[in-house]
Amino acid sequence: MIGELAVREALMRWLDARTDPVVDQLFLKGFEYQGQRIAIAGQQGIMKPRSLQAAISIRTAYTEPTQTPPYADSVGADGLQRYKYRGDDPNHYDNRALRRAFQDRLPIVWFVGVARGRYEPIYPVYVIADDPANLEFTLAVDEGQRHLGTGDLSVDARAYALRLTKQRLHQPIFRRQVLLAYDGKCSICRLKHLELLDAAHILADGKPNGQPVVPNGISLCKIHHAAFDANLLGIRPDLTLHVRDDVLQETDGWMLAGGIQGVHNTSLEILPRARALRPDTERLEERYAEFLAYT
Repeated sequence: MIGELAVREALMRWLDARTDPVVDQLFLKGFEYQGQRIAIAGQQGIMKPRSLQAAISIRTAYTEPTQTPPYADSVGADGLQRYKYRGDDPNHYDNRALRRAFQDRLPIVWFVGVARGRYEPIYPVYVIADDPANLEFTLAVDEGQRHLGTGDLSVDARAYALRLTKQRLHQPIFRRQVLLAYDGKCSICRLKHLELLDAAHILADGKPNGQPVVPNGISLCKIHHAAFDANLLGIRPDLTLHVRDDVLQETDGWMLAGGIQGVHNTSLEILPRARALRPDTERLEERYAEFLAYT
């Protein structure tokens, strides 16, 4: 029997060395440890290789915006992420495998679907509580969450836990989904260097419709994202751009002239192919009203 912790550490080093941040099923079939091929992600959500005693990974399939996820994984009132059991039997083989990872305090990898057949690996993740009554496990997606405890946390601890969940899980998944939908390009200027691109929220996180979903996002380069957030430019519901009047009157260098003023009354250059992934009209209307009120 191979070492439970050693193989997990090797897996995470292997994932660290990947060239594409997003992985697919073919890539995941290529992991080997000491010359032995190890299955690290199956078709079901919880994966335990035959050579291990505990689950090594969990998987969440991508769900189209118009569809309902098969499992209601969510964030608890304590700010910590929940992961639903496989089925309704706490003693199902897969649930026992993930429970063993919890009992032995072993790290796992969470493969989160960001497009059809493509996954963002989140690691290391730890199972820190088991709740058979609600058929779910509690996860720590950051080292800072591992020792918080669960359930009745203080207000400050809940806020801290939630902030880490957003930083380590929701924000990177949102960014990846948006950039994939826009083919890795700024929707205004077509810049395609991923390190210079952001997933801009149409409505800010915390607003009633500010969820981290692709229809609430637009792929923007860092300059256009900052200009959008600062209300230097707005995006109308018809996807045309409106540069603020006082900014249009300014005289400055070539970046302002070409990068900001020059896009006034033009349309977004890049949009997702799938209509369900395009900017939501109602969200755009709300955000554009905010822009007009600011000006």
